[in-house]
Amino acid sequence: MFDFITSSIKSTVNKIRFQDDEKALKNATAELRKALLKADVHHKTTKDLVNNVELNTKKLGIGQNTFLKALKDELTTILTANGNQGFVFSSTPPTIVLMTGLQGSGKTTTTGKLANYLKTRKKKVLVAAADLQRLAAVEQLKQIAAQIDVDIYFDDNEKDPVKIAQGAVAKANKELYDVLLIDTAGRLAIDVELMAELKKVKDAVKPNEIFYVADSLTGHDATRTATTFKEEIGIDGVILSKYDGDTKGGVALSIAHQVGVPLRFIGIGEKMPDIEVFIPDRIASRLLGAGDIEGLAEKTSAVMDEKHAKAVAKKIQKGEFNFNDFLEQLEMIKKLGSLKSIISMIPGLSQMAGPLKEMDLDNSKEIVQIKALISSMTPKERENPDLLNPSRKRRISNGAGLNEMQVNKILKQFKNASKMAKKLSNKGGMKGFTNMLAQAQKGIPR
Repeated sequence: MFDFITSSIKSTVNKIRFQDDEKALKNATAELRKALLKADVHHKTTKDLVNNVELNTKKLGIGQNTFLKALKDELTTILTANGNQGFVFSSTPPTIVLMTGLQGSGKTTTTGKLANYLKTRKKKVLVAAADLQRLAAVEQLKQIAAQIDVDIYFDDNEKDPVKIAQGAVAKANKELYDVLLIDTAGRLAIDVELMAELKKVKDAVKPNEIFYVADSLTGHDATRTATTFKEEIGIDGVILSKYDGDTKGGVALSIAHQVGVPLRFIGIGEKMPDIEVFIPDRIASRLLGAGDIEGLAEKTSAVMDEKHAKAVAKKIQKGEFNFNDFLEQLEMIKKLGSLKSIISMIPGLSQMAGPLKEMDLDNSKEIVQIKALISSMTPKERENPDLLNPSRKRRISNGAGLNEMQVNKILKQFKNASKMAKKLSNKGGMKGFTNMLAQAQKGIPR
């Protein structure tokens, strides 16, 4: 999702040596201008960003480090709009959120992702199916709610979205929900009827927040439609959907700078956990290829507590990490979202990972084989892989549908990985991560 713009910025930075002259800076800023425009960054945003980077680099003294600092500072400034980050809860629950957007923007899916995000942070969430324009919208939200195990309010006999929204508010108040997310209707394009309906719903429920879901793949249109919704309805933030599919990535810069409302979340994959709080300085860091370890720790803290992390760390340090632990960690990683989104948060790995980014933790050949192998083991064998003698391996290979060579290969890889993890753990790597996890537990962005 950041690949194009990150590689373009890297190429730009390489135009300047650690100490250089104004001619090199001119070449670098010209290259930066081209890269940003190719990445679908709005021309006004591009102009302001490039001019400020050039000016601030000169002030600091022309060189690669000063250019990078000026670029990161300006990216952070561009991405920062007046308003809140993440999710802000009302002092008197429930917090009512109106989810708006055009048809096809991913609004209903994003409603589910946001509900899942809040649920993993111990909030009681209700979603309401008030999109009565698209025939499949109510059924889609029912399926999503069942998948993530959150409650849903709907009425198949009601044709008025205002009454649906009011009924949902009454249920949320009566049953003490922390958050109510109302999925509203969209259209293929902005029209008078759509805006009139949204205004009626807004006036009826008086939401604490109005989020506009913008499709990243529509480029500059996303900026234009977000501006119209802001003017017509009034929005408190933008959620960028399908950002993982946007190979250019410039729409985030354009919306933040041109619309004047904060980007609150970004959708970074197809799975329900694939949504992230939009924190400008961290996104700027990822655009520059520097990753976001703090964000990864916070994401992990939502699905694994500090006590459990320390228990796993102790097992690794003692060389006692077994196949049951492996399956447990695999399930935890799945809850974090797509592997591609996780890799983009690790400094330096996003440019090196290659096929890893596309690995499906449910369906990849390697993962399927490992699960089959573990399923064919006895409980004792899972706890103590050292028990696996040749006869046991033959039994396991037959049960898993693998040949003995494949079984030996997987067991060897597991053993090597355990040794490497133990080595890194003894050097303080796991301890550092659990410390960071502890800090994240205290300050998850809300």
